[in-house]
Amino acid sequence: MKYVKQFGIILMITFIGEVLHELLPIPVPAGIYGIILLFICLKTRLIPVSEVKEASGFLIQIMPIMFIPAAVGLIETWDILAPSWIQFLIVTVVTTVIVMAVSGLITQAVIRARRRKDGRA
Repeated sequence: MKYVKQFGIILMITFIGEVLHELLPIPVPAGIYGIILLFICLKTRLIPVSEVKEASGFLIQIMPIMFIPAAVGLIETWDILAPSWIQFLIVTVVTTVIVMAVSGLITQAVIRARRRKDGRA
């Protein structure tokens, strides 16, 4: 029953994100609204982390499965993508490297800031 409640909370936040997407004239995906809302609710402790911890852990574990439909969609539209597959490959590799580099730099900055805060220079 705990999991049903936790999934219900996550689904309600997702639904509110969908409603905001329809109401606001800003070109932001509904999922982003939901993520921001959940983040705000967790940071303000309107929703305690314990109220969504197990369900969110499960969703993170099965996240790779969620990419299967997108991959199948790419395979089914190969005749459209075939003429420009090299451009897709280059963009994918370049953006992956950029994301990895920026993530690493931000992680290092956060670690350094925490060490300075804790007095461990």
